[in-house]
Amino acid sequence: MNPNNESVIKEIVGSIRKLVRTVYLDSQNMSRQFGLTGQQGLVLHLLFNGGSMSSASLSRRMYVTPSNITGIIDRLERKGLVQRVRKEGDRRVALITLTDAGKELSQNVPDPIEKRLVNQLIDLDKEHVQVIYQTINQILHLIDIKDVEETFLELSYESMPPVQENLKKEGVGDEGAQNSKEEKYA
Repeated sequence: MNPNNESVIKEIVGSIRKLVRTVYLDSQNMSRQFGLTGQQGLVLHLLFNGGSMSSASLSRRMYVTPSNITGIIDRLERKGLVQRVRKEGDRRVALITLTDAGKELSQNVPDPIEKRLVNQLIDLDKEHVQVIYQTINQILHLIDIKDVEETFLELSYESMPPVQENLKKEGVGDEGAQNSKEEKYA
């Protein structure tokens, strides 16, 4: 290890640990206050702001696998917060819908940490967002992440401006990879 980098490397690793801990504590707080995981709270927010949607649409918006979203929906359904309703005209598709209890609770659940991050990133200039993007990808490359399934993240909260479109227009991110992901999940 280069001795000149040692203290900075410790700071980087410490910051990543702090980020992981913050996400964990946010989820724990949601669990204590509302009896929900962070992911369950996000489902409630998405359904409240976007209306009924399929589990496939939820999994894309939440950056989780279809099998993960099925478990999250099952638990919310057991709690009486969502229900699966067959889509008219295509009984093969079940739309996930908030129950009255789910609507009421979703109005009280705080914004997920992901939404707070996006809201802060929106206010940064293009170059700063690009540096963060490149740095995060470099960190992921350094730790050689291979076994994590990549899914398309939709940034579509009702109260947010259209972030993806703005970032694309400004040339932030890997356009080719983004477009191929959109086509894959269209």
